[in-house]
Parts: sequence; C-alpha cells; structure tokens
Amino acid sequence: MASRLFPLHRPIALESFSILPPSRQVMEASPNALSAILEDGVNLAVWQRSLPSHIVDFSALVLSLGQRLADERVVEVREDMPVILNDLLVGTQDLQGYEAFVADVTWLVEAFTCLVGARRLGLRLRVLQGAMCPRFHVDHVALRLLTTYAGTGSEWLSDPADADIPERCHRLAEGDVALLKGENWSGNEGRGLVHRSPSATQEPGRLLLSIDWLQ
Repeated sequence: MASRLFPLHRPIALESFSILPPSRQVMEASPNALSAILEDGVNLAVWQRSLPSHIVDFSALVLSLGQRLADERVVEVREDMPVILNDLLVGTQDLQGYEAFVADVTWLVEAFTCLVGARRLGLRLRVLQGAMCPRFHVDHVALRLLTTYAGTGSEWLSDPADADIPERCHRLAEGDVALLKGENWSGNEGRGLVHRSPSATQEPGRLLLSIDWLQ
C-alpha cells in the first residue's frame, strides 16, 4: 500500500511523450552535477560517486540482517537549526559505521534543502526485497532524490519510447546520487523522468534512500 505521507507515482502512457521535445540528463563525477537539475529541459542530474568503504560495509551489514527495515518521516527544515535525524533506521544503531552513514544521509538532506530552498522534505529509507515499482512510471512530485547504498540502482529511460528496448534502459550505479524531476515541477508537465525499480537480480536486497521535496 502506498504511503499517505508522500505523493504517489503513476504508470505512464508512453505515447503521451511523443510530441514533446526531448529532455536532457546530466551525469558527472562531482556533486556540482546536481545543480544542473535547475536548468530547463533537464529531468535527471546524477552525481556519480563512489561510497567510502565504511559506508559500503555498513550498508552490507544492514542487508545481512535479513530484515525489512524501513524509516519514513517528514523532515521540517529551519534556517536557524541543523538537520538532526534522530534514531535513523532503528535496529541498525549498533552496527559499525552507523554514525558515518547517518552523517552522509544528513549531508544529502542539507544539500537538497540548500539547492531548492526546501522547508519540508519526505524521507524514506528502506531495505527492499524485490522490485518495489517494477513498471516504468513518472513521479507526481516536483523533485525526488534517489540513492542506493547497497544493491542494484534504479533504471531509467532517456526516451520514454524506448521502454521495450532493453539495451536502451540505463541503470544508476550503487552510490550514485540522482535528482529526478517529476510532473509537479513547474514547466515540466509531461516530461518527468521515466524510471522503475531494477529488474530481478540475484542480490540479497537493496538499501534505498529517497527524499521528496514537499514544500
């Protein structure tokens, strides 16, 4: 069942994209790549990063627990107070690397906030078994951040018409930080990034962080 805290996504009618000019995607090995999402015509910006080894190890330990852990919360952001994520992902606090992991998530929240001037964010951190959203879809939010700390990254299309051409389906790498424009970004109607959960793999699961701009 979809959460009532955050906006829904809906499957797409791919033919509805055919009369629109193509959108662009920007991918660089620098956090500066994320600012490209503010440009008209860009519906995906990706910071292609390599995770520090201690965060990789922590994320692997989380998956090794074999539990369907989840943390879902609304983060209210104030200019005069730092972001504090108390008790993030309960059940993992005693694992080695937890503090560094929380610091990384906090940094991403703060970077997202700074980039778009957000004051209210929807944060979801989940251990997933199997594909959560196996069908291609667009998000009915203005902007969403996705990063996979462990496991296979999300899949996306540069051209929605390529949904049935497997070799034209792109995949985010583990550790990549992606900003996805949705249908609710002003002027982006009909041009939200088309994406889905990764197709079936032999991996034990995914540790996925998503952050939505709510206000």
